[in-house]
Amino acid sequence: MTHTVLVTGVSRHIGARVASVLAADPDISRVIGVDTVPPPSLTRDGGISLGRTEFVRVDLRSPDIAQVIAAADIDTVVHMSLVSAPSRTTGRALMKEHNVIGAMQLLGACQRSATVRRVVVRSTTAVYGSSPRDPAVFTEDLEPHDGPVHGYAKDAAEAEGYVRGFARRRPDISVSLLRFANFMGPGVDSPLTRYFTQPVLPTVFGFDPRLQFVHEDDAVEVLRRMATEDHPGTFNVAGAGVLLLSQCARRAGRASMPLLAPAFRMLGDAARRAGLVDYSPEQVRLMSHGRVVDCSRLEAELGWKPKFTTGAAFDDFLRSRRLRPLGGVRR
Repeated sequence: MTHTVLVTGVSRHIGARVASVLAADPDISRVIGVDTVPPPSLTRDGGISLGRTEFVRVDLRSPDIAQVIAAADIDTVVHMSLVSAPSRTTGRALMKEHNVIGAMQLLGACQRSATVRRVVVRSTTAVYGSSPRDPAVFTEDLEPHDGPVHGYAKDAAEAEGYVRGFARRRPDISVSLLRFANFMGPGVDSPLTRYFTQPVLPTVFGFDPRLQFVHEDDAVEVLRRMATEDHPGTFNVAGAGVLLLSQCARRAGRASMPLLAPAFRMLGDAARRAGLVDYSPEQVRLMSHGRVVDCSRLEAELGWKPKFTTGAAFDDFLRSRRLRPLGGVRR
């Protein structure tokens, strides 16, 4: 069976990689990539080749996305357009509109469509929050003690609410919701990867949080499988194992600078205003309490496990930045 796939967020690294992989699949007849700006591969900046992906400039907050879905007879939608940090030019308000209103408009268009049969939505494990009262490991069915109340994580939690409502209203459509741990790898540029490239890593005094990562290659493979097969449900996605923040610092050859929590927040506010590193409230809580999720549901559903462990994903990122991974890349 051939498919016509819509991928949102193709101007960003992971979205572009997903569109490229799907465009190379002979069982997929067309791939339509949408975003508010052209992908780097279509500009003089270079970037990932999108192959035969057709780019359409569209703002998800507008009703135009419904016209794109209808005109191309889209049957599969892969929603990758989740912004994790506000830019210096757009700010937090526009980020929230993009993440929440954009998801609502896209799902509304899918609900009205007569052709859409599969929807895959990228979310984040940040929806579980980070709290001293958290369970040791989150499964998909556990509710957080202290859910997110700020920024990116709150946006993702609100968008997930729209996804669940959409799945109830259109039970004939296969809906897959993927909660990814922090992406890591050579091409990933995020608040967390920028944090680890600093010469000195500020930490919260008295805390050594457990962290999980998912390698970008494994993230793309999960999204490819979900886009080409029916796997409805909510799934955590992370590499096996965990790393303590102190272990990450040692692997990166970075010195740590323990700060009391108020000082850490003040430093974060200053760094964010300067546009250096985004120390959002969620980031501060993650750096205090960490977060670990269970991925057995995904592995059982797909009969597949990520190739990179959390440690190997972090080492591959370090090697790409010439930050001295200890012991080489481990898979």
